[in-house]
Amino acid sequence: MLNATTIQLIKSTVPVLAEHGPAITRVFYQRLFERHPEMTHIFNQTNQKTNRQSQALAHAVYAAAANIDQLDVLKPTLLPVLHKHRSLQIKPEMYPIVGTELLRAIEEVLGDAATPAIIDAWGLAYQEIADLFMTLEAELYAQDEQAKGFTGYQTFTVTAITEEASDIKSFTLQPTHALTLPAFTPGQYVTLRIKTPAGLWQNRQYSLINRPGDAFYTIAVKRDGSVSKQLHDATNIGDTVLLSAPAGNFALPAGQAPVVLFAGGIGLTPLLAIADAALAASRSVTLHVAIQDDRDRAFSTRLASLETAGATVIRYAERHAQTGTTSGRLTEEVIQNVDKSAIAFVCGPEAMIRFVASNWQGATEQLHYEVFGPVLAFEAEAIGAN
Repeated sequence: MLNATTIQLIKSTVPVLAEHGPAITRVFYQRLFERHPEMTHIFNQTNQKTNRQSQALAHAVYAAAANIDQLDVLKPTLLPVLHKHRSLQIKPEMYPIVGTELLRAIEEVLGDAATPAIIDAWGLAYQEIADLFMTLEAELYAQDEQAKGFTGYQTFTVTAITEEASDIKSFTLQPTHALTLPAFTPGQYVTLRIKTPAGLWQNRQYSLINRPGDAFYTIAVKRDGSVSKQLHDATNIGDTVLLSAPAGNFALPAGQAPVVLFAGGIGLTPLLAIADAALAASRSVTLHVAIQDDRDRAFSTRLASLETAGATVIRYAERHAQTGTTSGRLTEEVIQNVDKSAIAFVCGPEAMIRFVASNWQGATEQLHYEVFGPVLAFEAEAIGAN
């Protein structure tokens, strides 16, 4: 436990972190990759180039400093990060490396303002924060071993590839070796690990779109980055990839409340499994699906099967709306008129998530969202916009 003096020192740095946090975390990642190039095989390099990862870390450091005397209050906010860490196989031995480079980055950016007393206090605080992360992550790893049947990354073979739209393909993956796949929670993702032509291992998260209990996993991939292009252009049936166990807390709570789903583009993927689960539980399901061009709508057959099973599917398209599709975007009125007893899920472009959240009329805890990227960066930007 931290003493009162240390807590006071950490809290005194909160205004400084609010101003200099992004600069500190940018320097941190630069130092980390220069001194520990093996870390480039873990972190998403696209997020590094766009500074999304450094934004996320800056938000986490700021939140930790502000709540250093009550870190337990951060657990709900940290849960998506913990799942991501577990999916990326972040292990305890990595935390001292991160701590060393973070403290050096604080010294480098703040200069003389980073007094020895402040650095010592942050060293103690970092260990407290790291211990919390490692404890909670150990619980997730234990769940994998006990319920999911495997640890680390396992080899899977590509057994089917389906073109869902001009820029979206689904990949069916079966374990190469004898491995019983657990029933994942609809809405969860797997982390796919693949070696790029340059020899760099890269990890990406993809939502599972098949049903729990299948002897395979199916993911859908939009062609919009280096890894997804490699999967689209250079991955064939019979090739192998590495997967870690399903992770994520974007899942359907128990109960019989109506379920309303808002999907934008590829954000439909986790909602397909959630819709299936809700229908299987005899719950009312309404799915709003917004895309840009109705001539290239993905998962049309799957959407039709949801309708056959009892879901209400409302389609939107900004261009070339076909019969049965609403021309234009999802509107404020549609969101505001949702039954206030409903539980809602939204996944899609970040602007869409903010739009739905800003017009949501039900209780805050009844609205759930999934961000395809660093969730803490998204939340930091949302706070900055308010």
